Amino acid sequence: MTGFHEVQFPMRLAIGAIGGPERRTEIVTLASGKEVRNAKWSGSRRRWEIGSAITDLADLQDLLSFFEARQGRLYGFRFRDPLDFSSASPNQLHSATDQVLGEGDGTRTQFQLIKDYGGVTRRIAKPVAETVELALDANPAASGWQLDPTMGTVTFNVPPPARV
Repeated sequence: MTGFHEVQFPMRLAIGAIGGPERRTEIVTLASGKEVRNAKWSGSRRRWEIGSAITDLADLQDLLSFFEARQGRLYGFRFRDPLDFSSASPNQLHSATDQVLGEGDGTRTQFQLIKDYGGVTRRIAKPVAETVELALDANPAASGWQLDPTMGTVTFNVPPPARV
């Protein structure tokens, strides 16, 4: 991905941020009075207001330095969503079986990390590598796979077998 710095936004500044997911939807009222809705984006994007997190001049200097290093909005960066950073349901500990990435077919080795929101899935593209846990048939799989933390893909050394 071009235009991205693999650096984490300072957590102490992120804690007071306000925001979350947004979607771009157009609503057109027809002459008949009916509405037609059109989703302009295929998925949600996250938007955050950081200004409320600034409590003193040192925080302001750190924020300015961080954004100058990113050249304003030219380069993206890692930002931990304080409300949606886990594969688990709220108030639950995460585990290797929280999300289903797919089913083995005996040939496929690569799977995209995702999070399911009741039938709507979101691609997880920038996971924190040391927090990713996997399972095969509900059995934790501590080895036999590699994670690409810049793309959110998991590649198994041996293709997971098809279910019988």
